[in-house]
Amino acid sequence: MSKLSRALTVSAAAGAAVYVGFAAWAGWHKVGAALARFSWTMAAAGFALASANYLFRFAKWEYFLRRLGVRIPTGRSLAIFLAGFSLTVTPGKVGEVLKSYLLRETDGVPMARTAPIVIAERVADLVALILLAVVGAGTLGDSTRILWIGSALVAALVVAVAVRPIGEAAIALCERLPVVGRLGPKLREFYASTRALLAPAPLGVSTALSVLAWACECVAFWVILRGFPGAFVPLFRCTFIYAAMTIAGALAFLPGGLGVTEAGMVALLLRAGSGLDDPTAFAATFVTRLCTLWFAVLIGVVALGFVRRTGAAVDLAALEEARSASGSDV
Repeated sequence: MSKLSRALTVSAAAGAAVYVGFAAWAGWHKVGAALARFSWTMAAAGFALASANYLFRFAKWEYFLRRLGVRIPTGRSLAIFLAGFSLTVTPGKVGEVLKSYLLRETDGVPMARTAPIVIAERVADLVALILLAVVGAGTLGDSTRILWIGSALVAALVVAVAVRPIGEAAIALCERLPVVGRLGPKLREFYASTRALLAPAPLGVSTALSVLAWACECVAFWVILRGFPGAFVPLFRCTFIYAAMTIAGALAFLPGGLGVTEAGMVALLLRAGSGLDDPTAFAATFVTRLCTLWFAVLIGVVALGFVRRTGAAVDLAALEEARSASGSDV
């Protein structure tokens, strides 16, 4: 078994362990009964809305590539973008730079040039999720501290990139260090690309696309809840819960936010909704994550297989080495 296959197996096992633990907590038979009452046509709507999320995010990926002057065929670009989902829940977060790695393998684009897209995507997503969470924050006031943390991180990053002397001083400091110093030229290329992507205009465009993308999954969460008889949570509260817990999962630095996102969604559902008990809240969370997180992983694995058939080799050890060499760890 290759390292990639082992990583995917470990991630699937970790996900299974999380859901088994939640099901045991909520009661196996009660969770099974809740799922049996669920209208699975709502899950189909959830899959469709998740697919819309991916299309909006692909548009953002294409926009960032064009900002950096990278032109590749749209079909291959889509396959590379979707392939990045395959390692969403693998340890080490190597999936975050898989797209840049594949671009280097298929089209010879240096990773130091495109790896900043990872940062720009996360910043735009975080800003969008904060904006969406504000929609329902007033009803769950003591849960909004996560928004302040996310906002502070975004502001610090944007300031560090926008104020050029700060970025230049940081790179100059790195160049004087014994080991990191050799990465100076790549760090400068990385920083230049990051500045190009996080300037006010591109940040505004990418954030707008991110808002549309994540709004689709917030609506998917609301639609799925409507598939459980008697369960009711207003759309704006669903928007807050989904957006805030996606932020929490990201800030936890766990692959896919696994465990943290689920626990938060269950807890907030029990507070914010009506007609929801522990088994139904977990069942709704499970179906939502199936439609959003694990559906993305499945699509990513299929897309990665397609890209590999074009001749791009993917080795996790080589990917880790390439990530460090590109300066994308900084």
